[in-house]
Amino acid sequence: MALPVIAIVGRPNVGKSTLFNKLIGQRLSIVDDTPGVTRDRIYGELEWQNRKAIVIDTGGIEPKSDDIILSQMRRQAQLAIETAHVIILVTDMKAGLVATDMDVAEMLQKSGKPLVLCVNKCDQIGDPRPEFYEFYNLGIGDPVQVSAVHGHGTGDLLDEVFSHLPEEDSSDEDDSIINVAVIGKPNVGKSSLVNYLTKEDRVIVSDVAGTTRDSIDTKVETKEGTYTFIDTAGLRRKSRIVDDIEKYSIIRAKMAIERSDVCVIMIDAEIGCTEQDTKVAGLALDAGKACVIAVNKWDAIEKNDKTMSSFNKKIAVDFAFMPWAPVVYISAKTGQRVDQLLRTVTAVAANSATRIKTGTLNELLAQITTRVQPPTDKGRRLKIFYITQASVKPPAFVCFCNSKDLFHFSYQRYIENRIRETFALDGTPIRMIIRERGEKK
Repeated sequence: MALPVIAIVGRPNVGKSTLFNKLIGQRLSIVDDTPGVTRDRIYGELEWQNRKAIVIDTGGIEPKSDDIILSQMRRQAQLAIETAHVIILVTDMKAGLVATDMDVAEMLQKSGKPLVLCVNKCDQIGDPRPEFYEFYNLGIGDPVQVSAVHGHGTGDLLDEVFSHLPEEDSSDEDDSIINVAVIGKPNVGKSSLVNYLTKEDRVIVSDVAGTTRDSIDTKVETKEGTYTFIDTAGLRRKSRIVDDIEKYSIIRAKMAIERSDVCVIMIDAEIGCTEQDTKVAGLALDAGKACVIAVNKWDAIEKNDKTMSSFNKKIAVDFAFMPWAPVVYISAKTGQRVDQLLRTVTAVAANSATRIKTGTLNELLAQITTRVQPPTDKGRRLKIFYITQASVKPPAFVCFCNSKDLFHFSYQRYIENRIRETFALDGTPIRMIIRERGEKK
């Protein structure tokens, strides 16, 4: 299920970035007293009451300014407003209600989106000062007093924000449908693959890189199963991104990865593996998604008996951080091995959802530790008491031991590899969580 999007907007220097950092729990956005420090949209993820959302920090809006930079910032904020499910309008208690606040509020009301009014810099605890009630003149509803610096009132703010979002309901979702995000650089054939599967021109295909800008969902029913293919915008290096809409597309593509079960990482066989291919794959890995590497345009390559072997070796080096990801050589144009790609997608989706009984895991753990003794340090040996599976998609395993410090990374990797081999968990990352016995969750 796609995460809801919350946009933080307001005029310059009211504390939007400070509030953004407080909500996501890290200093991701630059904070400075100089107006206009934040120019692009910056996004992060927050969690509140076991619910998650994507939050976007925007540059300050000056609706009536002709300044080039301020106009671009206004455009960036407008794009964030268009994709948001709820908008937080941030105002400044110390400065009071100003004309620009009225202009921004009028602009937001035209969007038709739910609005939550945040009066920031209410640093004193207790009843609000008389000036607080001026903000009712914006006509947005009851303002929420917040101190982004100290964190006061952020809970009330999030309660109000999430009250405008529908409750999460997965009852309508069909577990048999596999959500597949097709990701990669621009012009590697992502849209061509979707069009081949649907047997129609579902998505515009062009030699011009960046033709696809939105994430487009397409339901595909085949003998291999039922899938929802999400065709995403090509992800290129930040230094090559100059178009506002393309920046917006990157957010959509990353959101598509989040709601997918499997990511198909497409590589152009004519160009070969590049640094950007590995960065795109890293996004899927960080999200904990099952992955399949699809080498497209294989029909256009002049081949001999060593071509595929040579390409496999190159992928093994460039994608050494995910050696478990299967590789399929396809042609989205002719349909070569597309059936094999679908079978592989189905298999890795099942592997990602695998649940292993605790008893079976601990029998394996006994064999593992007998074959290779746990490491020691200064006469003290690592003891692993037991292992259990905590979650799926991806499979996450919790190891309880006597000391985290003794649990060397290499031994974690050894256990992970044995689990992967024993239970055939190809195509999915595995999370290893190490806890000392008696440690609280």
